[in-house]
Amino acid sequence: MSDTTGSAFDIVVLGGGSGGYAAALRGAQLGLSVALIEGDKVGGTCLHNGCIPTKALLHAAELADNAREGEQFGVHTQLTGIDMNGVNAYKDSVISRLYKGLQGLIKSRKITVFEGWGRLVAPDAVEVNGERVTGKHIVLGTGSYARSLPGLEIAGRVITSDQALGLDFVPKSAIILGGGVIGSEFASVWKSFGADVTIIEALPHLVPNEDEALSKAFERAFRKRGIKFNLGVRFSGVTQDDDGVHVTLEDGKTFDADLLLVAVGRGPRTADLGYEQQGITLDRGFVITNDRLHTGVGNVYAVGDIVPGLQLAHRGFAQGIFVAEEIAGLNPQPIVESGIPRVTYSEPEVASVGLTEAKAKEVHGADAVETLEYNLGGNGKSQILATQGFIKLVRQKDGPVVGVHMIGARVGELIGEGQLIVNWEAYPEDVAALVHAHPTQNEALGEAHLALAGKPLHAHN
Repeated sequence: MSDTTGSAFDIVVLGGGSGGYAAALRGAQLGLSVALIEGDKVGGTCLHNGCIPTKALLHAAELADNAREGEQFGVHTQLTGIDMNGVNAYKDSVISRLYKGLQGLIKSRKITVFEGWGRLVAPDAVEVNGERVTGKHIVLGTGSYARSLPGLEIAGRVITSDQALGLDFVPKSAIILGGGVIGSEFASVWKSFGADVTIIEALPHLVPNEDEALSKAFERAFRKRGIKFNLGVRFSGVTQDDDGVHVTLEDGKTFDADLLLVAVGRGPRTADLGYEQQGITLDRGFVITNDRLHTGVGNVYAVGDIVPGLQLAHRGFAQGIFVAEEIAGLNPQPIVESGIPRVTYSEPEVASVGLTEAKAKEVHGADAVETLEYNLGGNGKSQILATQGFIKLVRQKDGPVVGVHMIGARVGELIGEGQLIVNWEAYPEDVAALVHAHPTQNEALGEAHLALAGKPLHAHN
């Protein structure tokens, strides 16, 4: 299939998800010869079973809420039903447009694509469909799968996000195991679509990786929406029959519903791919690398969900670009994990970048950290959108802002400025001097920094 048989590619990329295809595109852009090996579809989890389809469902869910709540804005709308076939057709059309675009992009960059499941057979070679593809550099980007718990079988009424995205009906009731990003987003969708939802989270909070102030506000918002949750107790077991699923917790509590969605995170897809045989270090399935994403074996690099850390498409994408530039000798700056923005696209949205208050105190010392919360109640656009929430800033005393944490409708769209503030180590005074458009929610970021700089205009001193 390849016209370079016998000669090595500059880069062979194993896996065509966010990390792999970014490495391939950037490598080709830098004039390197690139082979991309993908057994399913380029775009990976994010495009086909993750970020994109879930956000499409969340947009449909927002429209359902808007129809249901039109009355409070003087608009006579009513929600007469959810047609899941129609919702899925819309979702699939979004995926298909993006997929076609990505395929076109890869083709136009003259990247040689091998369709098949590859396996690392040497520090400089991947075997696919019985053919050995050699590369001066190898980039592993084999991604992740929806994990389950030991002994918890995915079958019948017990599903993961993979099956949940293909449902052609709205469950009457659902139990969601896991209150992180994926669990919270599905809870939000199904509640908007009219389901009765209960989340079971073993940790003390929903969205447990966020700043505690956000987690608590998120729980209040979910409670207000009628989403039920049980925190701090671990799952013990589930049985299923014609009536539904029956879930037991370690404290003996039981819950019944139509479906159990297992959303306990994603595991690295590294088993039986030849990694260990080639001397690559794995820890619980994750590929261990140095801060330049090198595995310590030959010229083998790893990117995305198989590398320990945040399992986010934009992290994989950034790492793919980094590795291609590293291979091309451009000596790029290593990616700072805490500077990667994180968004949960539920209603309300949660968005953050940088250190939480607890982490900042751990890093800089409890006395060297200052925080401020600016309530969206003082923000005109947030009032128009009838949303509640706040922006919490974390700074080093007399130093830069090290964390921006937000909750409220649409705050995911504000994280762009948040990540510039944190990654460029801005002082509150720097941001306070910038003019923010009125009335926007973005203005709330400006106001929060004005307040932190000691000159709040829309807040009581």
